[in-house]
Amino acid sequence: MEIKTGVYICHCGINIANTVDVEHLVEAAKGWDTVAVAREYKFLCSDPGQEIIKKDIKELGLNRVVVASCSPRMHERTFRNACQQAGLNPYLFEMANIREHCSWVHSDKELATKKAEALLRAAVRRVFYHEPLETKESPVSPNTLIVGGGIAGIQAALEIADSEHKVYLVERDPSIGGHMTQLDKTFPTLDCSQCILTPKMALVGSHPYIELMTYSEVEEVSGFVGSFKVKIRKKARYVDEDKCTGCGLCQEKCPWKVDSEYNAGLGKRKAIYTPFPQAVPNIPVIDKEHCAYFLKGTCRACEKFCDIKAINFEQVDQIVEVGVGSIILTTGYDVFNPSAIAQYGYGKYDNVITGLEFERMSSATGPTGGEIRLKDGRQPKSVAIIHCVGSRDKNYHEYCSRVCCMYGLKFSHLIKEKIPDADVYQMYIDMRCFGEGYEEFYKRLCEEGVNFIRGKVARVTDRAISDEEKGKLIVQCEDTLLASLMRVPVDMVILCVALEARADAERVARMFNISRRADGFFLERHVKLDPVATPTDGVFIAGCCQAPKDIPDTVAQASAAAARALAVISKGKVILEASVATVNEALCQGCGRCEELCEFHAPKVSRKNGQLPVSTINEALCKGCGACAVFCPTGAISVKHFTRDQILAEVEALIEV
Repeated sequence: MEIKTGVYICHCGINIANTVDVEHLVEAAKGWDTVAVAREYKFLCSDPGQEIIKKDIKELGLNRVVVASCSPRMHERTFRNACQQAGLNPYLFEMANIREHCSWVHSDKELATKKAEALLRAAVRRVFYHEPLETKESPVSPNTLIVGGGIAGIQAALEIADSEHKVYLVERDPSIGGHMTQLDKTFPTLDCSQCILTPKMALVGSHPYIELMTYSEVEEVSGFVGSFKVKIRKKARYVDEDKCTGCGLCQEKCPWKVDSEYNAGLGKRKAIYTPFPQAVPNIPVIDKEHCAYFLKGTCRACEKFCDIKAINFEQVDQIVEVGVGSIILTTGYDVFNPSAIAQYGYGKYDNVITGLEFERMSSATGPTGGEIRLKDGRQPKSVAIIHCVGSRDKNYHEYCSRVCCMYGLKFSHLIKEKIPDADVYQMYIDMRCFGEGYEEFYKRLCEEGVNFIRGKVARVTDRAISDEEKGKLIVQCEDTLLASLMRVPVDMVILCVALEARADAERVARMFNISRRADGFFLERHVKLDPVATPTDGVFIAGCCQAPKDIPDTVAQASAAAARALAVISKGKVILEASVATVNEALCQGCGRCEELCEFHAPKVSRKNGQLPVSTINEALCKGCGACAVFCPTGAISVKHFTRDQILAEVEALIEV
């Protein structure tokens, strides 16, 4: 059959046309073998641009199409769909990236045009060897797994469950709620954090379509979009959930106390505990590391006083396997440990505290009952709030944590509200108040008598050089607006610490086959156009596991992730990629190298009818990455759509002078 190729070059507005001579490419393409038509257009991804391609396929009988434009990640699917709508198999299409690989990285127009011509020529040579491929369909499980029970996980779970589809919500702590339950009030409206969150937590706990699995962790994930198999470890609480009424007598009688994680170490909890009174579920858990029975074999006070016999020291971990169609990760963030910045004195001076510690101190449910106190019990008369601790700093995290300015401003209001005559100093690099009502909140604080000092803090010390400074913490900084060095004596210093990726983010990313950015947070498929999807189909991300963000943005992203999961469910089936690995069993020796290498677990070596072992590919799991084909010692594995002829034709065209 005669190969008739249509070549289309996109201007991408001026993104390509400003650096690449598009008209020259069109003229060059017209002279190449197999090219039946060559055209250029301002925006080929637009409807009119796609119509040009469709019309040519039908009227000129094109059986190959090449588009030179942006990255395939952006619009390969767009143009494949256009080909399919015109009756051409979508795998007879090839894309040349002359934007990211050419016009965006070069400034010399002549050289950029030469490179673009080479890329276009390579695509035309390659598409000659393309073969039509057929996609397959797979059914979708209507269940969804959500990992992480903070506000993002709660929001996503309720959105999906309200559509009467089952949700498994897995949380590794004894209660859902996450960091938001630890906050006192939320900016800029100053709502009580627990007042707006706990009703949602209660809904999750009682929702008929949500199976809540707290004190549990995901152990293993296998399968693919529409049909994931997940193993979850339900850790032993040593309390029978069916019997326990949450009366709290066991906690009252327990004689052993340890630092409370929920109160950021400012208060104590018992060895058998619920993290906070509004916990969901309201069932205690025994801390095995601090329980005297597990350490010494004595005590069992909780068991003695529990009339309904809910305490069970013989309980063991359980492994539960569930099947789900999609997964939403909402694993949240960690708080930066400021002891790494020795000059700020955290851990050295008692009254240098983090923002989270201040939240617990200021909260009515906190260890001080909401009173702001120094370590010795006195009320502070002056407080310095230092911004950007660990963020916007190339030594720690270069990114902006996005919430520090606003929660720092909120602290000022809380201090002024409880100690009206206190002097409060905001020490900032610049003030970032970008959300709805945020700028107004900043102006409100300016009128409440808060002192603003623009400049990076150099150090916090207790070395006084005047009587005024004796017994105080002295914050040394530069006021860049006044161009002067300052020493500010205060009673308390609050560090607005950065939000950072979870310590176990790498392990979680590997388990769910997703990627991480350089800053450690999970990588979305496209930062602008697909911010909740990941490169692994059916796995979505939401909240601060993707990047630092405030509560409104977290809730919005969680709803978006829920909508994407529901879209998968409502469709009822998924289309599996046709460009997958295939095995020539005559060449395969069953060495298992492919099985070891594949991070998607697609190859499997097995014997068929007693014959020698050979590898077979699970096409549903295969992503067509080609790792197995590269390392196969006998050349038995190849990847459809990336054949030897196609690759060699492309390479030869690129090196052609």
